[in-house]
Amino acid sequence: MKRILLLAILAGGVVTNGMAQSKASLNSLGKNDPKAKAILDGVSKKFSQLKSVVANFVLKIEGANNSVTDSKKGTVYLKGAKYKVNLDGQEIISDNKTSWTYAKDANEVTINNVDPNSSSLSPAKLFTNFYDKDYLYRLDGETTEKGKVLQNIEMTPTDKSKNVFKVIVSIDKKNQSISKMRVFEKNGNHYTYEITSFTPNTNVSDATFSFDPKKYPGVEVVDLR
Repeated sequence: MKRILLLAILAGGVVTNGMAQSKASLNSLGKNDPKAKAILDGVSKKFSQLKSVVANFVLKIEGANNSVTDSKKGTVYLKGAKYKVNLDGQEIISDNKTSWTYAKDANEVTINNVDPNSSSLSPAKLFTNFYDKDYLYRLDGETTEKGKVLQNIEMTPTDKSKNVFKVIVSIDKKNQSISKMRVFEKNGNHYTYEITSFTPNTNVSDATFSFDPKKYPGVEVVDLR
C-alpha cells in the first residue's frame, strides 16, 4: 500500500478511428499526443496557481478478475511540493526534504530523505509536468460519468522494467482537474483513485507537512536517512 500511494493518488473517472491510428503511430515512434499534452499542461498550470489543496478520495483495489477486493477512503493535503496523505490508519508526509510513513497499527514511523531525482510519482508531483519525463501519453477519448465529461489520458512508463505498465488519468473537462486515476500492474491487479471532493486554497499550516513524534506516544522510529 505504501508503494502504491507514493506511485500515484489520489489523494485528489468516443474513441475515433483517427485516435486509434494516432495511438499506433505514437507508440511506434515513441512520441506523445499533443492533444493529451495540452490537457495535462492545463491541469498543471491551474494547480500551480493554487496556494493549497485538500482533496478526499476513494481507493478501490481490484484483482485480476476485476472484482473489488478492498475499498478505502482517504484525504490528501497539498501545498506546493509538500503533501500529507491519510488513509486507513496510515499517514504519508513529506516537506519535500524528508518523508515520514506512519503505520498506526504498528505505531511505527519510517523516515527517509526525499530524492529529487526519483521517478516515483508523489501526490504533489502528480499535478506538475512529471509526464514529460517518465511517460508516453495519448488522449483516449472522452466519457461521461456522474454528469461529468472526462478526458481520459493513457500513460505508459518509458521504463518498461516497472511493475506498473499503464496509468489512465481522467480529467474533468469543465474544471480542468483530475477526477479519477487507474493504475494497472503487470500481475493483473489495478487500483482506482477517485476524487470525491476538491477544495482549493484552504488554510493548511506548514506543520501539517512534518511528523511530530511527541503526538504519538511510544512510537517506534525507523530512520533510514
